[in-house]
Amino acid sequence: MTSTWKVYLLALVSFLVGTSEYVISGILDKISVSLNISITSAGQLVTIFSLIYAICTPVTMALTAKIERQKLLVAAMGIFVIANVLAFVLPGYGLFVAARALMALGAGTVVVTALDIAAKIAPKGKQASSIANVVMGFTASLIIGVPLGRMAAAEYRWRSVFGLLALAGVLAMIVLYFTLPRVKGDAPVPLSQQLRFLKNRRTFLGLSITFFWLGGYSVAYTYISPYLITVAGLHENVLSGVLLAFGIASLIGSKFGGYSTDKWGVTPTLTGGMLLHIAALILLTVTVIFTSSWLPIVAILMLWSFAAWSTGPTQQYNLVRIEPNYSGIMLSLNQSTMQLSMAAGAGIGGIVIGQFSLSPITWVGAIGVLIAILASFLLNAQMKKKVNTSRI
Repeated sequence: MTSTWKVYLLALVSFLVGTSEYVISGILDKISVSLNISITSAGQLVTIFSLIYAICTPVTMALTAKIERQKLLVAAMGIFVIANVLAFVLPGYGLFVAARALMALGAGTVVVTALDIAAKIAPKGKQASSIANVVMGFTASLIIGVPLGRMAAAEYRWRSVFGLLALAGVLAMIVLYFTLPRVKGDAPVPLSQQLRFLKNRRTFLGLSITFFWLGGYSVAYTYISPYLITVAGLHENVLSGVLLAFGIASLIGSKFGGYSTDKWGVTPTLTGGMLLHIAALILLTVTVIFTSSWLPIVAILMLWSFAAWSTGPTQQYNLVRIEPNYSGIMLSLNQSTMQLSMAAGAGIGGIVIGQFSLSPITWVGAIGVLIAILASFLLNAQMKKKVNTSRI
């Protein structure tokens, strides 16, 4: 099996993990009714998952730094499978929260390890594209996982989604064990030393881009299903199709982001994607107010998804180039930041909904992305300063 196909296999693994995380947004209203909790409380399932993922992933990666990457990935998938089985069989909100916490613990290790392997086995000059392919697994979960989750929730028990993920996870473990090459772990770096990376101004700014870009996205996306039904007035019958269109656009955006980064560079791709991201959120708000037709709403949702996910692989590579000798640490810190931003976005969205309504969440999301653009400008200035200093 060529390295390209191995990277696609890693993308499949990230698809499973992405589905387990993102499917909640597609079935949020169903969970709310089934567990007899409010929409805001259901939305905090995203916050809980993201916080566990963010806090535990750096610790787990520090403790497992010496472990050969293929073995680590298979073991982490085992934890992920057990968590999905528990989510499928355990009753009640509290036990479901516990299963989600275990799921997040396994998911964080799976994703960081998959990204690390992809970067190390990629052909020279194709690192960004390889990372993009793994990130593409996340976006594919939006295309297939979230819409199918919505359909399953409409026809059967919404917990069936997690049973299917457990079965798929077992198959993935077998394939990973027999096909992936043995990749050495990184030199062990204590967690305290990892955290010292945050004192580096370039690292801090790079992670700030992730936090505000994805936080702004999460404010709106966490509550996308109730927003489309309540504010945009879409019917349940078309919602699964709308989520499918949203997912297709995210896949195209992720692939374009990797291609554009390799061809034109980080700065044009990153800045252009985030500017388009803001424009799409503003257009969505205006369109919902002035039209009752669902077609322009779907078109703008696809534009939003394309723009938002074009930033994903670009930002991953952006952080790797800041500290190329510590790619594993940078990817781990970025994954933690991504999850913290998802948690913050879901939390802020819940506050906005509780204090006002669903309508303002797109404006709040746009403000977050705007701050990310400002952070990217500051980072570019720091990177140029570093290059000029090294030439002296």
